[in-house]
Amino acid sequence: MPKIMLVDDAAFMRMMVKNALTKSGYDNFVEAQDGAEAVKKYGEEKPDMVIMDITMPNMDGLQALKKIREDDPNAKVVMCTAMGQEGMVVDAIKSGAKDFIVKPFNAERIVQTVHTILGN
Repeated sequence: MPKIMLVDDAAFMRMMVKNALTKSGYDNFVEAQDGAEAVKKYGEEKPDMVIMDITMPNMDGLQALKKIREDDPNAKVVMCTAMGQEGMVVDAIKSGAKDFIVKPFNAERIVQTVHTILGN
């Protein structure tokens, strides 16, 4: 079972994504509350995929994406964004994000994105 890292400063957002994925059979998760923690845990845990919010304290998702991709150019990172942050999405894609999910989350979109990125 692939390991998926969920990164968001809001615990309820991590829980929403985890619940959507658990219903589709995923059960191996790593969680981080901000970009700095995500970079650290990525190195320790080597997840198969990361779902990461863009706007977070300490280190935002774009900075964390760049650091993760420096360490692992093949990292599969999907960014989460609120409506109206299209400019940040463009920066994320240019920085190597594989896709993005818009908040509020649609459970089907989350599962479809994970299937597409992980190829299962």
